[in-house]
Amino acid sequence: MTTTPALYRVPAPALAGAAAPASTPPPAAAQVLRRCRDLVAPALSEAIGTLHPWVAEMARYALGHCEVGGVPADHNQGKGVRQALAVLGAETVSGPAGAGVPAAVAVELVHVFSLLHDDIMDGDALRRGRPAVWKAYGTGPAVLAGDALFALAVETMAVTPRAGSAVGQLTTALGDLVRGQADDLLFADRPWTGPDAVGAGEYEVMAEGKTGALLGCALALGARLAGAPDRTVAVLDRAGRHLGVAFQIADDVLGIWGDPSVTGKPVHSDLRQGKKTFPVLAALGGAGYGELDELLAVADSLDESGVRRATALVERAGGRAAAVRAARRRLAAADTLLAGLPLAQEPAVELSTLLSALADRTI
Repeated sequence: MTTTPALYRVPAPALAGAAAPASTPPPAAAQVLRRCRDLVAPALSEAIGTLHPWVAEMARYALGHCEVGGVPADHNQGKGVRQALAVLGAETVSGPAGAGVPAAVAVELVHVFSLLHDDIMDGDALRRGRPAVWKAYGTGPAVLAGDALFALAVETMAVTPRAGSAVGQLTTALGDLVRGQADDLLFADRPWTGPDAVGAGEYEVMAEGKTGALLGCALALGARLAGAPDRTVAVLDRAGRHLGVAFQIADDVLGIWGDPSVTGKPVHSDLRQGKKTFPVLAALGGAGYGELDELLAVADSLDESGVRRATALVERAGGRAAAVRAARRRLAAADTLLAGLPLAQEPAVELSTLLSALADRTI
């Protein structure tokens, strides 16, 4: 009998129960993230500094480095997970020091670009407790800033020694990200039940593009710049994609049952918006979904009592439990892929530490 490796067992507080009480990474994961951020920060700052000053200010605001107007600040606007994956992707294949830094800069720029546009598309006014860029600067400027970051990411890869394959790796991920985002938007207009309803399998394809593509690209791009063989690059990309689906499912769970002080967004916001999230889609396949379907049909006008009722129905119908199973399945698949690679021991341990924290959603 096969069991999920301990590294990827999703603990009750994070996925199967109340929101995790911890709001900061465990020390080991925090150290890995800090080391990678410190390594990447000068190059990331230098790249952003090449942009138009106004656009550069919006980018720094999005990263939490300044207020509107450019006054320096130090807000926590993300842990730098993708840039850490790029650094570790290079180090696990025994690449030279700093080989993954350009990849880390590129994936971080793409990540920020995607968040700027995602907030506009979803109408989210807050990003980690602060006004989103489009609310702080306006929709047009936020779109422009996102476009500039997208272009800068490609330019960053175009000047590396492995420019051709690096740009190809990045643009493939970008294409998958756009396809995933397009599916996510189109899901909003599809019914909750019936022959045209969104299935759990479709959701996972969407999540692999929207979230998994960039996580896979981060690992793979770092390894590619470090000179890893194509097979190793491909396996790392696949492992990151599995991780991304699990991460997105966990994010959906936290969007319903999470603590806003930890997640940075209002609890139940996805339910209120009628978003097609994994726990809800899974619940609609269970018993007693009729009442849930009726509530979701008027999601944007649900009062607090209605939202609580919908939350209880999703859990009673097995939506949360199904999410836990799906996340564990994807995380186990990532673990199996990584276990089959000849990775350098010390950075591989750091990578395992980081992935464990991602699985536990403690970072």
